[in-house]
Amino acid sequence: MYRRRPPRSASAEELLTTLQHLTSRARREVELHQARVELAEALQREMLPSSLPALPGLQTAARYTPARSGLDIGGDWYDGFQLPDGSLAFAIGDVQGHDVEAAAFMGQIRIAMRALAVIAADPGEVVRRTNDLLLSVDSGLLATCTFVRMDPFTRELQSARAGHVAAVWATADGRSGTTEDEGGLPLGIQTGEEYPVTTRRLTTAGAFVLLTDGVIEGPSYSIDEGLDAVVRLVRSRVGDDADELADAILDTAERTGHKDDAAVLVLRHDAFPAAPG
Repeated sequence: MYRRRPPRSASAEELLTTLQHLTSRARREVELHQARVELAEALQREMLPSSLPALPGLQTAARYTPARSGLDIGGDWYDGFQLPDGSLAFAIGDVQGHDVEAAAFMGQIRIAMRALAVIAADPGEVVRRTNDLLLSVDSGLLATCTFVRMDPFTRELQSARAGHVAAVWATADGRSGTTEDEGGLPLGIQTGEEYPVTTRRLTTAGAFVLLTDGVIEGPSYSIDEGLDAVVRLVRSRVGDDADELADAILDTAERTGHKDDAAVLVLRHDAFPAAPG
């Protein structure tokens, strides 16, 4: 007599109504999320440069791809522009987070670096001032980046790094490796941070490649394994033109099983005589 009565079974009509409500709510949530993803991707692509500067004996190319899942977009970026004195500036970076806020923060970094590079010749100073400027607006976001300045007459390459992954290089005479530049903290962590500058000269034909960790890290690869794979690729295809090499490098990201954005910036240079003395 104390046994509970079994609950009343829902009618087919009630089940259909509940299912319709759940489906409608899920569709709204998916549409809202997809709208944010599409907006972030549009911001990303509109903020990236439509072309890169080049010189006789220097080819440049860049590639960007959103996360393979299609849901994480907005963090990676690259840039390249000519300065008033004729120097060329290149940058690549990765913003913490993958949404509209990250895309907007990326735009702030790019604009800040372009403006500061006009008044500060030293790449470390450009990165330092960018860091302090971003901290002053208190966005709460972080970013890694590498900023490079190239002298078109001496082919001297100066670079500063803010917590970013190493660059990859290879020369036509068979040498290759990754840069071991001393760097500073990522942007957005600490005011007054210093960013040492490393100088190298492109005397031998080859390639200098900037990339983001989405190219070299994923469930299938550690960063070190990914870097090694890109070094081998660049060494084997160092004679390719910049566009072909950029495509080949970006293809390696698919083998990592990456879920992050991925960006590549290639400087393909001919030999340049060493300075006398």
